Amino acid sequence: MRILIIRHGESEADLLNVCEGRADFNLTQKGHMQSESMSFWIKDRYTVDKIYCSPLKRAYQTALYLSELFNLPLNIDEQLMEFNNGLIAGLARDDANEKYPFVANLPIHMSVYGQESKLEFRYRADSVLSKILSGNEPNSTVVVVSHGGMISQLFNSFMNIPLSCSVQYCTGDTGIHEWVLEGKDKKIIYSNSCHHIL
Repeated sequence: MRILIIRHGESEADLLNVCEGRADFNLTQKGHMQSESMSFWIKDRYTVDKIYCSPLKRAYQTALYLSELFNLPLNIDEQLMEFNNGLIAGLARDDANEKYPFVANLPIHMSVYGQESKLEFRYRADSVLSKILSGNEPNSTVVVVSHGGMISQLFNSFMNIPLSCSVQYCTGDTGIHEWVLEGKDKKIIYSNSCHHIL
């Protein structure tokens, strides 16, 4: 199975310098251009069998370009949403830091400020990845359009990296990651490709 993991395009929150997370912002004009360019790049190189996406506007709008080019429906899954950042969603970063300061050494099962815990976030990634892997044929190509934080969690889940190891993976706007699963063998073919917008 081939899995293409794609981050959404530039959103309005990027320009406003606010904490996005579960705040539901649209793509910018640039974000739409990035998404269109990405979809044509994918179309030129892959045959896609199924598309999954987060319901948040920035991911959904990005995935629509792929849906239209490949004439495939979108499988919208709430488990692909970004980290639930609770009370800081939509706040200016300076305001968020002042009102809701970072809490160090918080146990993985605990959370603050109405957020989900690290354990809950990882569980969502484990659950949705299991669903995707079990719900598609071994020779299929699947696209997943999601968010930076969730993409890191999906990477950790795919590679069986323990939750105690905090590994984050950089993903630019409409950055593409390609994974291949052959039986029990897992391969990262490339990570964070943005050649389509250079």
